Amino acid sequence: MLSDGPTPEESQVVSEHFSYLQSLANAGRLFIAGRTLLTDERTFGVAVFAAASEQEARAVLAEDPAILHGVMRGEVYPFRVALWSGKPLAAPGEA
Repeated sequence: MLSDGPTPEESQVVSEHFSYLQSLANAGRLFIAGRTLLTDERTFGVAVFAAASEQEARAVLAEDPAILHGVMRGEVYPFRVALWSGKPLAAPGEA
């Protein structure tokens, strides 16, 4: 998908993946999501979301259309925020 571009089916699944993440954000469960700007095999995405347990986190991944359809794979890493500015994130060059 990265070297040849996505197929129409992959594009549809990625769109569903984005909508799924948006629904988590709208529900207040997703804190941040995005991907690296790399276009080779090193690229990866990150989604930080709230879950009450590792089992619940795995369920969130299992319901992601991109994972369900094999377009992406997911791994769970328990994470605790140590610092947060409390400010909205700005794009580079924005204040």
